[in-house]
Amino acid sequence: MQQLTFDLSLPPRYGRDDYLVSTSNAAALAMIDRWPDWPDSVMILVGPKGAGKSHLAALWAADAQATVATADLLSGPDLPTLPTRPVLIDDADQLGSSEAQLFHLMNLVREQHSALLLTALQPPDRWGLATPDLLSRLRLAPMVRIEPPDDDLMRAVLIKLFADRQLSVDEQVVAYLLLQLDRSIDAARRVVEMLDQSALSLNRKVTRAMAAKLLEANQADEDDPLDHDL
Repeated sequence: MQQLTFDLSLPPRYGRDDYLVSTSNAAALAMIDRWPDWPDSVMILVGPKGAGKSHLAALWAADAQATVATADLLSGPDLPTLPTRPVLIDDADQLGSSEAQLFHLMNLVREQHSALLLTALQPPDRWGLATPDLLSRLRLAPMVRIEPPDDDLMRAVLIKLFADRQLSVDEQVVAYLLLQLDRSIDAARRVVEMLDQSALSLNRKVTRAMAAKLLEANQADEDDPLDHDL
């Protein structure tokens, strides 16, 4: 008999102690930690989805007491006041029609000797920018890359996520997940959450067999061509 369970999803934890370091992200962390001794007032942090860019950017924003800007904020009346503090723009490659505002913000940052951190999936040449002056300015900005999590980092992340949920798992569970999961911290977070829910529902310990069954069921759902919302 399955037990009644509640949605106990844990929000991502962006503390310094929660950021695990390996060769895939050490260089990016070192550059972020160099602030305010950056080689330029603008820094671009590039990396694939699920590599930990938002976590690293959040660490910088906390240390720098930065304003976290969005496309809406960039196009609003408060733009001239932003550079009085450092500014973080997460997913800068998704700003769309705010190119002029970003260009103006970069100028204000330099004039006021402030700092701007931009995160993106790809370098600026691949953002599809239509403003040549903005692209030229972004090309001059230093860029640091965070790579997809390597095996060491994925292993450490999985172990920590299980521990955060007070789940005791055998090494074979972690080893199996390492072989099956995409190299993404988000993927690790999702599978640990699903295994936690499954273990609570069945009142059982997380096992390799449980993990295999869950991943197979999840893959079957993704492969199902039917639109269940119809």
